[in-house]
Amino acid sequence: MSEITADDLTSTLTGDPNALDVHLTLIERDVPIEGKSVKVHCHCLTVDGNGRVQPRRLAEFMRNAVVDYAIPRSKVAEAKARDEKFNSTEAVTALVERAKRSFTDLAKTGEGGEMLLFLLAERFLGLPQILCKMDLKTDSRMHYHGADGVYAGISPDGMLKLYWGESKVYKDVNGAIRDCLESLAPFLIEPEHENAERERDLLLLSDRADLSDPTLTDALRRYFDQTSTLSNRVQYCGVALVGFDAPFYPAEDGDAVAEEIAEESREALLSWTKTIENRLSTEKLDKVEIQLFCIPLPSANGFRSAFLDAMGIESK
Repeated sequence: MSEITADDLTSTLTGDPNALDVHLTLIERDVPIEGKSVKVHCHCLTVDGNGRVQPRRLAEFMRNAVVDYAIPRSKVAEAKARDEKFNSTEAVTALVERAKRSFTDLAKTGEGGEMLLFLLAERFLGLPQILCKMDLKTDSRMHYHGADGVYAGISPDGMLKLYWGESKVYKDVNGAIRDCLESLAPFLIEPEHENAERERDLLLLSDRADLSDPTLTDALRRYFDQTSTLSNRVQYCGVALVGFDAPFYPAEDGDAVAEEIAEESREALLSWTKTIENRLSTEKLDKVEIQLFCIPLPSANGFRSAFLDAMGIESK
């Protein structure tokens, strides 16, 4: 097997895409910005039948996908095979505990945003994660230095599109957009050299990229082998998420109206995309393909707290 196909990547995706709709409502997708190569997508929290938004339910949904996010695919496959052989759930349960222990207990952690980016990249965009950064951490209280995730797609002409991930969940939308695109830029536009920001992740991809199936994995890793001509068929792209406080959600004991939240989100999106447009120019990212998620939240801090609670982690 020499080259990876789009069908190969699709076969490795995790989870039910429709489950996203239980917790997140799509407001707009593929919003273009003139003169840029970005596509903006906006989701709000879903309003339930009681007129409430449920960030805790979103956090619990995220927790239930923790193994898909934090454990390499090949190790999950091995655990499933062992459990099937011995008619047990012991091996997969052990991975759940291992995955949960890899998350930090820091109150200002950004790992909830990183995991939400993973779910949207895989289940909304159909881009599988190919490098499991959580498995590379040597200390649960430290963040991994590198991209917030690495995902892959295939262009119509067979080019491997490598999506560097970055997420920021802040109170302020402008700060989230600024810092997210500033952090993402070096992975996308720095010239190729040994000290480039992306170089460490590229070296890891050559050794740790994982599509579960050994044949697919070997084929994928050849794209990161600098002695292979396939290394010239890699295009750098970005996938980003910004979460931030939004004023149009009701107070905790108030009733939410889905149509009103959607309408106010669409109106605010005009301002958000203008900020994105300006920041893309500042970071010289005008011509780089970026898929960017805007996730307005009732509270960024509340989202972080709900995620830590769902993970059973007491914040420090």
